[in-house]
Amino acid sequence: MFFEVFPLIGYQVKCIFVNFIGQNTVLKRVTKYLIILLVVFGTQLKATHIVGGEIYYDKLAGNNYKITLKVYRDCFNGLPPLDNPAFISIFDKNSVLLDTIRLPLLSQNNVPPSINNPCIQTPGGVCVEEGIYEGIINLPPRNGGYYVVYQRCCRNNSILNIVSPGATGATYWEHIPGPEVVVNNSSPRFNKFPPIFICNGIPIKFDHAATDPDGDVLVYSLCAPYEGLDNCCPIVPTASPMFSCTGPGFCQYNNPPPYNPIQFISPYSGTFPMSSNPAINVNSTTGFLNGVPDIDGQWVVGVCVQEFRGATLIGTHYRDFQFNVVTCSISVLAQFNEQSTPISIGGNPFPNQYCSGMSIQFNNNSINGNNYLWNFGDPTTLGDTSQLTNPIYTYPDTGAYLVTLIANPGKPCADTTTKTYYVYPPLAPTLSAPPPQCITGNSFNFNVGGVFAPSYTTFNWNFGASALPVTSTLQSPNGVTYSAAGVFPLSVIVQQKMCQKTLKDTVEVYPVAVADFVADSVTLCNPASVTFTNNSVSGGTPIYLWEYSDGGSSSETSPTHVFTPAGVYDVTLTIISVAGCIDTTKFVVPGMVTVSPLPTADFSLTPTETSIYEPDINFFDASISSVSWNYNFGDGGSSSSQNPMYSYTKPGEYSIVQTVVNQFGCEDTAVRVVKIVPEFAFWIPNSFTPGNKDGKNDIFMPSVFGVEKYLFEIYDRWGECIFRTRDTPTGWDGTYLNKPCQQDVYVWMITFYNIVTKREEVHYGHVTLLK
Repeated sequence: MFFEVFPLIGYQVKCIFVNFIGQNTVLKRVTKYLIILLVVFGTQLKATHIVGGEIYYDKLAGNNYKITLKVYRDCFNGLPPLDNPAFISIFDKNSVLLDTIRLPLLSQNNVPPSINNPCIQTPGGVCVEEGIYEGIINLPPRNGGYYVVYQRCCRNNSILNIVSPGATGATYWEHIPGPEVVVNNSSPRFNKFPPIFICNGIPIKFDHAATDPDGDVLVYSLCAPYEGLDNCCPIVPTASPMFSCTGPGFCQYNNPPPYNPIQFISPYSGTFPMSSNPAINVNSTTGFLNGVPDIDGQWVVGVCVQEFRGATLIGTHYRDFQFNVVTCSISVLAQFNEQSTPISIGGNPFPNQYCSGMSIQFNNNSINGNNYLWNFGDPTTLGDTSQLTNPIYTYPDTGAYLVTLIANPGKPCADTTTKTYYVYPPLAPTLSAPPPQCITGNSFNFNVGGVFAPSYTTFNWNFGASALPVTSTLQSPNGVTYSAAGVFPLSVIVQQKMCQKTLKDTVEVYPVAVADFVADSVTLCNPASVTFTNNSVSGGTPIYLWEYSDGGSSSETSPTHVFTPAGVYDVTLTIISVAGCIDTTKFVVPGMVTVSPLPTADFSLTPTETSIYEPDINFFDASISSVSWNYNFGDGGSSSSQNPMYSYTKPGEYSIVQTVVNQFGCEDTAVRVVKIVPEFAFWIPNSFTPGNKDGKNDIFMPSVFGVEKYLFEIYDRWGECIFRTRDTPTGWDGTYLNKPCQQDVYVWMITFYNIVTKREEVHYGHVTLLK
């Protein structure tokens, strides 16, 4: 017998094969052990269900770095347990592998099943285990720094926002910058792991802040997590992968950078990772994570924090985690109406909802609250509290105030919420544009009206590039002039304290009237219908007067006129401006329209009625001033001859149309009618001689005329049909299946529709085939 070793995801199983016959007992025993080993170690083929993690570093003395890895896994669904050790790969800036180190598992503990509200009972069904790894490595200074990488497979199949979550792993990496960026640095690290559960319909309200040992400035954002290992290589190192792996090193070390972000399912993305309204967001300065989830399920979320030292970006630290959104049973929840989120930060203007006056109406939306305590955040008094459900408070001055609501104050399960309210006087400005003016001597006056506080309200006008002046900061600018005619956009930004409103309108400047027009065609055949396109320039609603030299006129803007008889005609357009630039202007085009005469179509034909036996008809042109002719004979046939002859193939009454064209391209038509009378004839022989091959009487067929729906059949003496046709010119050649028939008497039968009697007819008889 011989032995062969097959590695299984880091474990070696000895499989014994017996190469001789008769060792049934040994074979059964080996098979039993093999099954046990596969059951025990086969579970290693399943990958830990990662639910989050991060990796960070601390700079120690002598180019030593302490590397800390935190990995979170689903302890209900994940197998096997957390890696011990975890293998960390070190790459340089060119993604060249420098080393792979082992980080020992220092601790592993279940994360307490907390939720984002103390007055909500924690649901069950989710267990998250945290594993913490640490190790010290020596990394000499190197331009471009180092990449410290840990990868694993895979995530929970039930995740809703990414493609193939059960086959998608995770990559946790940190870049240690080189000395060209910073000499000494320790990376940020997040302070707390998010709650295991968050409630559907309840704000997340999680402090996702990080700490930086060096005191660097941190800027937070939502970002996409990274793909990691897959089911082919769920863990590194793997001595010999179970499947056909294609990754670097064949699963012997972590993949080098760069790393691909996970693939989200539309409409989700790194910046909108889960269904929520308002959308999940993170404060870029504080790291406070908020938003209201609205669909139960599991969602992968990534948060990045950029580390700045002065104006220099040192690096970006990243963590992802799995949010479990559940429908919660709420005992009490304090909440009240929001003001709109500010449109910007850093001192820029706020929305107009903040300029609604000094008295604010608060709407209480709390759940299961019986008593309430409000604090309106007014620092000028101790009386800024209320126990009313929906109070109104009048503030003494403008500004931002922190409003607090406690539901069931002093009771075992009270809930508190706070919001910042902005209080400013009402802002409701209005703008009415002045009426239009003529370009000649124009001068416009503008004014902002409505409700605002004039003492601290500013105005920023923009009249457009054609205006003088282009801008103004006055409430009522006067004497604004325009250098061109047209309709110009007008805007004014009215800003009052932290509120602003942009008003928009248009101002119209009339041009000096200029008459102008074109026609769709100026040379036509009699009668000539001409449409005129008015290209005149004028302001307001002018009066138009069209005059034609045939005595006609019109007051339409772009009229259509019919000119007749043939001749040459003048056209005049007069514009009378009654508003804006008041003036009268005229545009005359002598001989603009030429109307050409028509030819006269006429012809005769003979005969006008004839039998289908004599279907030839002769046509004789009698037209006047014609240079070309065309005849349509009514049955699909035609001719361009001046005096054609035509033969009809079917009886009927036909309308013949003659179309003639003269030297000006004008045409005329004439119509005449011819009647082709149907005729019927039927004769058939009683014998034929196909066998002698003398070219005479070799085909048996009737002579038939004036029939439709024709069918001709031949039968032998046993009643078998040996010939059939529906074509009147086709007869029987005395064969059947390409073989000559014997001399005999055969039966023929012919059916057709007689077009003269308009009846169906059946004829039959005998024919003798002679050799």
